[in-house]
Amino acid sequence: MNTITIPKRELKIIIKESVREIFEQESIKFRALLMPSVSQNEQKDIEKRYGNPSRKIAKSVEIRL
Repeated sequence: MNTITIPKRELKIIIKESVREIFEQESIKFRALLMPSVSQNEQKDIEKRYGNPSRKIAKSVEIRL
């Protein structure tokens, strides 16, 4: 059995980054759950009134609910 020694500071940084990543993923899921759903008719009405959304994407994230 091999033993790996990691300095306390490095371990703390690794844990902080991991917790930050998990928190970000979970907050994205939570925001997606709070988004109201839109029927196809409502979406067509929105596009008719305001035009189609631009295809410019600032950030794209795939999540599983």
